[in-house]
Amino acid sequence: MAHGVPSLESRNWLFRKKAQIIGHFIREPSRYVLDEYFAQKPALNTDVGVAYNLDFETLGTSMTTADVTFPGTIAGIQLDTHGADDDQAYICPHLDTNQTAWASVLWGTENQVIWETAIKTNSAIATTLIWAGLKLTADPTVATDDDQVYFRYSTDDSDTNWEIVSSIGGTDTTTDSGIAVAASTTYQFRIEIDSDRKAHFYIDNVLLYSTAALTNDVDFIPYIGIQALDTAKFSLFVAYEKISRFIYE
Repeated sequence: MAHGVPSLESRNWLFRKKAQIIGHFIREPSRYVLDEYFAQKPALNTDVGVAYNLDFETLGTSMTTADVTFPGTIAGIQLDTHGADDDQAYICPHLDTNQTAWASVLWGTENQVIWETAIKTNSAIATTLIWAGLKLTADPTVATDDDQVYFRYSTDDSDTNWEIVSSIGGTDTTTDSGIAVAASTTYQFRIEIDSDRKAHFYIDNVLLYSTAALTNDVDFIPYIGIQALDTAKFSLFVAYEKISRFIYE
């Protein structure tokens, strides 16, 4: 601290109107940052090539490359389930060795990871399961991963609000965020893991829940997906995904 100015860690400035910077804007030099705005759409791993996204792939029950599109009127990509009960559409970093820093750089619980995304629900959200956050596997079932921090909504569980899921060494906690899941609505999700390994969950920049210390040295993978819970076809829009961590532990 110098001349009574708080440290960067204690500042949280939100500009609701225009902000102009005269001189250099420097992103915090101690953090490694990846931004993905989906300039190329993700495809199945078997279709990877210059025509498709080299950092992200799409997976899921009955999923095809054609089920990911640029929606046109909405920025980002559109994920569609294929039209049968339990069909899934989700994206994650390519998991092939050395394909992308999104998977090859470790996003550990001890690395003060910050992950965020903006998604938009479709006009139909009945009988769906949506999940987004940091996990060990793509499985949206709460009991699958021993360690995880993510947002979840499932009409099979009679959810009406976004649920906040945290698992620490196999102990699962599901907390009601109090934020309703509405059709055709944009949500900004953010998860910040602090120096004490505690995860803080934000929706639309509002802090809603904080965990106890997560298991040490667990490396997460970011996943975003939707699953149909009946035979209808459902969509999820993803505008961007961001992740960062301290360069050195």
